[in-house]
Amino acid sequence: MRKNLLFVFVSVLLLGCSDKENKVKNVERAFYYWKDDSSFEEETVKAINKLEVKKIYYKFFEIDYNETMGNFPYQKNKPNEYTLKKLDSVNLVPTVFIRNEIFQYNDEKSLDKLADNIVFLIDKYRKGYDEKEFFDYSEIQIDCDWTKSTKEKYFYLLRKIKELSKKEISCTLRLYPYKYPDIMGVPPVDKATLMCYNLIKPLSQKDKNSILDIDELKSYLDKKRDYPVHLDVALPVFYWTLWYHNNRFAGLVNFNSADISSIAKQTKPMWYEMTEDYTLEYEYYLKKGDQLKFEELNAATINEAISIIKKNVELDDTTTISLFHLDNSTFKKYNHEEVSSFYSSFTK
Repeated sequence: MRKNLLFVFVSVLLLGCSDKENKVKNVERAFYYWKDDSSFEEETVKAINKLEVKKIYYKFFEIDYNETMGNFPYQKNKPNEYTLKKLDSVNLVPTVFIRNEIFQYNDEKSLDKLADNIVFLIDKYRKGYDEKEFFDYSEIQIDCDWTKSTKEKYFYLLRKIKELSKKEISCTLRLYPYKYPDIMGVPPVDKATLMCYNLIKPLSQKDKNSILDIDELKSYLDKKRDYPVHLDVALPVFYWTLWYHNNRFAGLVNFNSADISSIAKQTKPMWYEMTEDYTLEYEYYLKKGDQLKFEELNAATINEAISIIKKNVELDDTTTISLFHLDNSTFKKYNHEEVSSFYSSFTK
């Protein structure tokens, strides 16, 4: 009888422990910077310093391919030397986005050249007008939505960048390859950032928030998994507006909630209908009757996602928590206490 009672007690105890949230002892506060403008506004600089952010994943450029140029960088964005001087002890992490489609046109020889060009361009961006290096770095992050068919070439490129740069290499990790490493492989990196957003294709499920849907998050983070690479975490703090003309997707428009409320009427959650013709910066011509889907997240939803992550993702004592992405609108949507809590919640 006593043995049976002891067995029940231990079982309950173990079940309780398995559902317990992980606590991180040391959170490294970070942001992603994904804009084309290299300078931060003064209010953004003040907010970063007040939050004690220590790391910024700064997108330097993206890599695409065409028959004429081969692999080529575009949307290049060199950091601003004078802006960096205003930041308190912030480490810059050069980040490069690579389109998955390029791997179908590359072999090992051309990937060797691509790795060399990536490292060369990153080092070039460290130099100011006087050709002196104005920041140092110890990590390069590669962002790529690799697939089962491209994983071998992508992993080869990661190893080559590591070999040439002699730096710590990290990569982004979507939830599908995190849940199915047997299918998608495990990238040969020092660490990976688990991207806990953009779980649904924006045009596939119009009734759901494609930035972050809690049920969708739970479907991937449904139990604890022992991932063989150190994991950091990235959370969304951005919004976007999808524009539909004649029920067809026409593009993204730079509207916030206040903008939309002044020119459109809400028809259902997240959805608005234009009440008049509207021209945006002589680039977009919205017609009366066009549909707008405005997606954003409140602090409560982000905190719910954090709770799910803490219960189901094995995190090390020191973990980088990143918010995507750094923008003036971030600090208008969320106050200082809310943004700070997105980091500190991982330690509680």
